[in-house]
Amino acid sequence: TYTLPVIKTCKAIDSAINWDEIEKLSHNEQIKTIQLQNADAIIHVFPSKNISIIAKSAGIQLRIGTSHRFFHLFNCNKLVNLGRKKSDLHESQLNTKLLKPLGIRKEYSLEEISNFFQMEASSSLRSEISELLEPNLFNIILHPKSKGSAQEWGLPNYSRLIGLLPIDKFKIFITGTEEEGLLLGEELIEKSHVINLTGKLTLEELMTFIQKSDGLVAASTGPLHIAAAFNRNAIGIYPNIRPMHPGRWKPIGDKVKTFAMNEHSSSCKSIKTCNCIEKIRPESIADYLFLIYRNKKKK
Repeated sequence: TYTLPVIKTCKAIDSAINWDEIEKLSHNEQIKTIQLQNADAIIHVFPSKNISIIAKSAGIQLRIGTSHRFFHLFNCNKLVNLGRKKSDLHESQLNTKLLKPLGIRKEYSLEEISNFFQMEASSSLRSEISELLEPNLFNIILHPKSKGSAQEWGLPNYSRLIGLLPIDKFKIFITGTEEEGLLLGEELIEKSHVINLTGKLTLEELMTFIQKSDGLVAASTGPLHIAAAFNRNAIGIYPNIRPMHPGRWKPIGDKVKTFAMNEHSSSCKSIKTCNCIEKIRPESIADYLFLIYRNKKKK
């Protein structure tokens, strides 16, 4: 359900069905619903045992999955030998390897993949929200939290970054869910050039707002990838540890910049103990924002 607004922005997608709704049905009704799609093929990009069973039961002729999922051995008839954890490829490049059973065997560069997005947000936005954007300033979105989907840079670093960005050059917006907004603290949002939008935007509105802004700073979250897809300045902050490093998960686009520590501390032996992302200096992010601010002013 939560991805449907993103899917609707993509011109390359003809239609979508919502598995969250199908999942509420009985087993037989699930099969009938999938049969009504008259699908020739299904690609299990995100492996789900239940979906793979239903797809086979519905008689979809071509069922593509990875050989690394045990339940795919019984429910898919085309298996791709795809190991993600230790791969040097980007996640999007790994996903396109699942197209091989369709006769698409080309190795795609990230630049080529970015041309396939065809995403465009709605141009409409509530006036009280659109009027917050300042055309003479650099409108930058900070998205500090990740709902647990990524390692985070830390609120003190975002607070320090805000302090480095002068009010006469930058207008700063904080985005996130209502629950995340309660975690921010006054040091982030009680500043004259900071607008707290946490909990105030639908996903559709957030995407449009991102498209109308100048850029976004975040960890490896959905809004960061959306910003890159809309050709906004997407500044990503990442740990430099497998499998979470930017080489695997960075956003794709012409205006992407990622920051990660080159070296790990002795404690960074696993994802759970790695905290090198918090050591990335806010000054480094601010310097880059000043650079793209100056480029904007020149234009």
